[in-house]
Amino acid sequence: MAMTMVEKILARAAGRTAVKPGEIVNVAVDTTVLIDLNFYHGYWHEFKKIADSERVVVIFDHIVPPKDLQSAEALKRGRNFIKRFGIDRVHDVGPRMGISHQLIADEAYALPGSVLACIDSHTCSAGAFNCLARGMGNPEMVFITAKGTTWFWVAETIQYRLEGTLSPEVSAKDIFLRIANEYGDHANYNVEFVGSAIAQLSLNARRTLATMCSEISVEFVVFEADSKVVEHVRARTARPFEPQFADAGARYANIRTIDLAAIEPMVAWPDSVVRNSRPVGEARGVSIDQAFIGSCANGTLDDLAVAAQILKDRKVASTVTLIVTPGSQAIYAEAVKRGYVETLVAAGAVVTSSTCGACAGLHMGVLAAGERCITASTRNFRGRMGSPEAEIFMGSPATVAASAIRGEIADPRQFIGGRG
Repeated sequence: MAMTMVEKILARAAGRTAVKPGEIVNVAVDTTVLIDLNFYHGYWHEFKKIADSERVVVIFDHIVPPKDLQSAEALKRGRNFIKRFGIDRVHDVGPRMGISHQLIADEAYALPGSVLACIDSHTCSAGAFNCLARGMGNPEMVFITAKGTTWFWVAETIQYRLEGTLSPEVSAKDIFLRIANEYGDHANYNVEFVGSAIAQLSLNARRTLATMCSEISVEFVVFEADSKVVEHVRARTARPFEPQFADAGARYANIRTIDLAAIEPMVAWPDSVVRNSRPVGEARGVSIDQAFIGSCANGTLDDLAVAAQILKDRKVASTVTLIVTPGSQAIYAEAVKRGYVETLVAAGAVVTSSTCGACAGLHMGVLAAGERCITASTRNFRGRMGSPEAEIFMGSPATVAASAIRGEIADPRQFIGGRG
């Protein structure tokens, strides 16, 4: 029976030779990622035992360093759990700190051909590494931690074939916004990304695409494990893995081809990305109060590099607050070494420690009523970054940096290449 990548990974995890759409399968979870939110009062459950401490990773990322007593107590519970069960793979506040999905990528916790679970909805980010990963509700995360298994419904798969060459001023965020606008919601479908253009996309770019698929309600998203993926993982872990590739003749609900050369910078209007994006030119002139670059989708070194390129020898508009949050402290340190942080600060940006804070409206960038932001984060839902009376536009890091300079939404093509 010919299977898609998703079906083959589920079959492996279920100990079966094959699965098909419509089935419910019980699977072994290879990696369980717990974050600081798991340890909050009301979420937390004391464990008598866990399935396997070797399969557990603990990452504190959403409200770190802790901003209040509740978050401080959550971290204390987490540290007690780590000590009690001897968890080795830990990222506490400090030099190993970072946003969970960034660290899952950088530390090779997402093994090709494996299954990974976490409470956060953007866990699908790990699909860039040929890993089936998704956010789960807290009760299910408790069960997975204790038992090591869960169940999934096998959905049909939509395949996207990426072809052509992406322009230098266009990014993976623009690819996603084009897909979300043209094809809308993908609820009850998996997504596979393949095609000749994949090789030109960095692992960071692939992860942006995978991460953002949460916003169109994809069940699972997965890329092939090409040489970039395999080399990245083998350089970081000795754990065994077995990439899975779609069989010839695998059945898809739809096969769609995207010409990357035809994509231009895109902007999503407030409250949704689904059929709500337009070319950046249609948003030019919309004034902003805040600009944000960061999150698990766009806090990579690549993103900080393009922001620094645009902001070098320029200034953030006096009416705008530009906040930049690196995806991890390691990225922060490398950005300092390369001079990106100095460039951003000289331009007027505020560079924060690594956290989900501003993206989720938790701290370090909350919007007030009536304020307007353009963000390169994951969501532009009403109330996502603070007041439900604030407006959140979404674009690429290049578009956000250009807009911060102008004080209004701007086309990054006027700055890249020294044309600003």
